[in-house]
Amino acid sequence: MPSTNPLAHTDGIATRIHIIRGQKVMLDSDLAELYGVETKYLIKQVNRNADRFPADFMFYLDNKEVTRLRFQIGTSKSRGGRRYRPYAFTEQGVAMLSGVLRSKRAIQVNILIMRAFVQLRYMISTNDEMTEKLDSLEKKYDACFRVVFDAIRRLMTPPEPDRRRIGFDARAPVEEK
Repeated sequence: MPSTNPLAHTDGIATRIHIIRGQKVMLDSDLAELYGVETKYLIKQVNRNADRFPADFMFYLDNKEVTRLRFQIGTSKSRGGRRYRPYAFTEQGVAMLSGVLRSKRAIQVNILIMRAFVQLRYMISTNDEMTEKLDSLEKKYDACFRVVFDAIRRLMTPPEPDRRRIGFDARAPVEEK
């Protein structure tokens, strides 16, 4: 029977996985929301069990990373936002959280998060494999097929969003009525 639980699919979880310092991580606020607890409770449990969370399991974001992330996911810096830099949990840190929080929901959410990390790893590896295969094919065939390979590469790369300039442009032609 299909589940109506929004956490039943890893799609929503995968969007909360960020790459910071070359590692796939999840933020404390996202994890707290998924686990159904307040962020301050999650942090309190982590601090009580600090020996379970070495630097390769969890780290604070520095100010540059916080600013970059704020622009990336569109969070507000104004009133009502967080007052402290967020924790970032690696895959191992997320796995350790289920033992610290000790609830049935934490176990279920943890399973889904682990599946999302595995799915993300699989997607990255298949893309790398496709790139390697394309490179080997390109080396086999001569330059007359270069156009085809370039077109395939353009199709493989995600399009950059159109960015319209905001404000007045003095160089733009003036329309006459």
